[in-house]
Amino acid sequence: MRLVQTGQLAVFEELVHRYRNALVRVAASKLGDRQVAEDVVQEALLAAFAARQTFNPAYKFRTWLWTIALRLCQKQGQRSRGPQQSLVAPNSPVVQSAAVDGPHGLQSLLTTEQSELLQQALSALPEAEADALRLRFFGGLPFDDIAAAMDSSVSGAKQRVKHGLARLALRLQTLSGVES
Repeated sequence: MRLVQTGQLAVFEELVHRYRNALVRVAASKLGDRQVAEDVVQEALLAAFAARQTFNPAYKFRTWLWTIALRLCQKQGQRSRGPQQSLVAPNSPVVQSAAVDGPHGLQSLLTTEQSELLQQALSALPEAEADALRLRFFGGLPFDDIAAAMDSSVSGAKQRVKHGLARLALRLQTLSGVES
């Protein structure tokens, strides 16, 4: 980002390439709609580029970008508080291919079903815990970056992940009909 600040704007493309997929995974999980997530991530990347001169190199770019993305996800979530959409529509190619692709199609369908179950369980958690889990497992962030992006201590980030995992496990058991 320091290079971008000095006018080497093409370098920003490398940052986009490096962070975009993880940002989309987290945003899609949080928002429940991949297309909306793509739009929010695009907006976050554009916001980071537009504010490039305000970036403080004493801090990690990754944390700054994740903070922007999380705030935009929260704003988007507040705008569309309706029922959460499924990440895969019933007539999507993934579901339709299950009938013709044999075991591979069935595996795709099962994976999709598990993904939807996970999204449903995450949406039932307190937002701070769900976000900490998304950042840790979908975004691959270390605890210090999670703490900075969520404006908490490292210990607080660890606790959010720990408690989130415990609640998530209970919620998944309930949703899948498994008794403990």
